[in-house]
Amino acid sequence: MTTGTCRCGAVTYRLTGDALPATYACHCLDCQTWSGSAFGEHALIPEESIAIEGETATYVHAGEGFTSEQVACPTCFTRIFNRNSAVPGLIVLRAGTLDASDRLAPIAHMWIKRKQDWIALPEGVPSWPETPTPEQYGEAIRRAQG
Repeated sequence: MTTGTCRCGAVTYRLTGDALPATYACHCLDCQTWSGSAFGEHALIPEESIAIEGETATYVHAGEGFTSEQVACPTCFTRIFNRNSAVPGLIVLRAGTLDASDRLAPIAHMWIKRKQDWIALPEGVPSWPETPTPEQYGEAIRRAQG
């Protein structure tokens, strides 16, 4: 079973299935700001595949043409996932909250036009200057699954 938690342990979750989800690294300015780092590592998964235990807090951010609902632990402020109106039925899981996050390797990199210069991307891993089309991202997932 794939599980995860916030930093303080007040919010835990389980994902359906045994395999770790495919993750991607987003180098956009929003992800840099939200993470306080050079990029965010995420997994795009069906919302029904996550079961949350513990109280969560929500922050809604309205962007240009979309709304993003951030779901976090109200105690330690760890963001667990967000819902984005641009991808209904899916959530963007913060991959660093997975208990086995040390076993992850991004299958793709997006928004690399905002990538920090000191980051070298691995050869052969798909990357895009901005957000890929759903077809492009789907192909990256199929390629990673062999």
